[in-house]
Amino acid sequence: MSELIKHECGIALIRLLKPLEFYQAKYGTSFYGLKKIHLLMQKQHNRGQDGAGVASIKMDVPPGKKYINRVRSNAESPIKDIFKVINKRISEVNLNNPKLIHDTHWLKENVDFSGELFLGHLRYGTFGKNEKSNLHPVIRANNWKTRNLVLAGNFNMTNVGELFNKLVEYGQYPVETSDTITILEKIGHFIDEENEALYQEFKKKGFSKTESTEEIAKNLDVLNILTNSAQNWDGGYAIAGMIGHGDAFVMRDPAGIRPAYYYKNDEVIVATSEKPAIQTAFNVQSEEVKELKPGFALIIKKNGESGEYEYKKPESKKSCSFERIYFSRGTDRDIYLERKKLGKLLAPTILKAINYDLENTVFSYIPNTASVAFRGLAEELDRFCDSVKKDKILEIGRNISKEKLDTIFLLHPRIEKIAVKDIKLRTFITQDTQRDDLVRHVYDVTYGILKSGTDNLVVLDDSIVRGTTLKRSIIRILDRLGPKKIVIASSAPQIRYPDCYGIDMAKLNDFIAFRAAIELLKETNQQDVINRVYKQCKSQVNFPIEKIVNSVKDIYKPFSSQQISEKISSLLTEKDIKSGVTIIYQTIEDLHDAIPGHTGDWYFTGNYPTPGGNRVVNQSFINYIEGKNVRAY
Repeated sequence: MSELIKHECGIALIRLLKPLEFYQAKYGTSFYGLKKIHLLMQKQHNRGQDGAGVASIKMDVPPGKKYINRVRSNAESPIKDIFKVINKRISEVNLNNPKLIHDTHWLKENVDFSGELFLGHLRYGTFGKNEKSNLHPVIRANNWKTRNLVLAGNFNMTNVGELFNKLVEYGQYPVETSDTITILEKIGHFIDEENEALYQEFKKKGFSKTESTEEIAKNLDVLNILTNSAQNWDGGYAIAGMIGHGDAFVMRDPAGIRPAYYYKNDEVIVATSEKPAIQTAFNVQSEEVKELKPGFALIIKKNGESGEYEYKKPESKKSCSFERIYFSRGTDRDIYLERKKLGKLLAPTILKAINYDLENTVFSYIPNTASVAFRGLAEELDRFCDSVKKDKILEIGRNISKEKLDTIFLLHPRIEKIAVKDIKLRTFITQDTQRDDLVRHVYDVTYGILKSGTDNLVVLDDSIVRGTTLKRSIIRILDRLGPKKIVIASSAPQIRYPDCYGIDMAKLNDFIAFRAAIELLKETNQQDVINRVYKQCKSQVNFPIEKIVNSVKDIYKPFSSQQISEKISSLLTEKDIKSGVTIIYQTIEDLHDAIPGHTGDWYFTGNYPTPGGNRVVNQSFINYIEGKNVRAY
């Protein structure tokens, strides 16, 4: 989208199923797993540029040898920084004693990240600090291998307070209230309980402590641990974990809000947030990569056995539609076609907005991520032109002349590259007027393409969230070209409600659609709606989470989507703009037509997939009324 919205994190997990000697012999390196985790992270770099981390577990190393390695970075290029650190030691070995680089036994005992199990993470810091200590993977350390936990995830929980209190009830004394640490400690608690129960069982059978350790590793019930841990979770999540002795898991929330995919053969098991990353890294077809089912966990035991198991009853699947519209990489075939269809379905509304005047209209897009949807729009405009040409030819009949045919065939969409983002704005200037002047110049435009005062200009965007960049920059620079009318079309519907599952859209007043609805209520003397919604939200504060309803929907009820769009157009058009400005949004119906497999549309409809969403949106409205510029959960 044309404005910065921080969003989903990314995960990558690899389990090597063969001894390291196998990879050395077949691929010429003992660091096959390390190279693949690097590639998987690079192919998902769109999911996190604030920080990254990677951890590895070596199996069956002797006591006294380090078996968990981890590097994290919040540098400007965190993936590059991480693997620079990791590869430094490998390069030293290769330089000083090249023979040792092929000695898998020596490498395993002496060089970090020469193990069989790897977990990578990419972070977008939607909330909280971006210090190294906040980056994943996080570790819960213990001297017992089977009690060590390494965790990374793409998740946000709406009920962190309740989960924190549960930890206190267990007798813990947590020093942080973040959902990351809360989830880490919650799973860790049940790992401890499982270990203790197994230890007592084997103790009764006469096993020594050393023997018990080995038996616990074989018999640890990971499914039971995850089932108990997730009982009270409310949120969207894809969480990957490694237990010190070598068990691993990837779990997906019951509504399938967050994505997770995996692939396995006789050499490797791999899981990621995005399917194309696996396809590229392992050269496999789309159908070979499986989607992890909602409410299920992919569990990989130390002995290499694996399976997909239900740990929590699946709910109605509400996979995030924003993943498909914008956040995920468009190299996935299905995502590519969905985005094209989003553009295609906007064509009728756009044509109506320009009164079907194709001769005097230029079509373009901002930013580059909107290019696929624009291709779908352009193809539909071509089809429309073809239908017009056919009608004109049929209307003239057999007596049509070559000159008339030439004139008819001139009809086509005028597609141009109008605006290009020049730089990522970075400035020390703090005065608003000077900063705004820089923002206004963040895009360069192509002059001389439009017929000033005659041509319309249609620009496609992925989505319009806050509208700030449109108002301060894009509409202003497009207006310099002198179009008669500017049409901004969003391939996403109006964003009306906050997210609480991992996207940086948590405050109602940030949304231009919400501000437009509030302005309409005031203009039409319906302020009583605002007061009533506030009272309803306040009255539900202490309700059980499952009893809370989204009262904020009533803010939008008095108005049609068209009325709100018209008000948005007005709010985003400053007084000195000479062109007429029209904002067009995708409809909810067309969204679901284009993306039928991802029906999670709470940003647009307020239909949250978990009860915690209703509590968050109500609290967000309370914060708005009470002037509290804080997160609602």
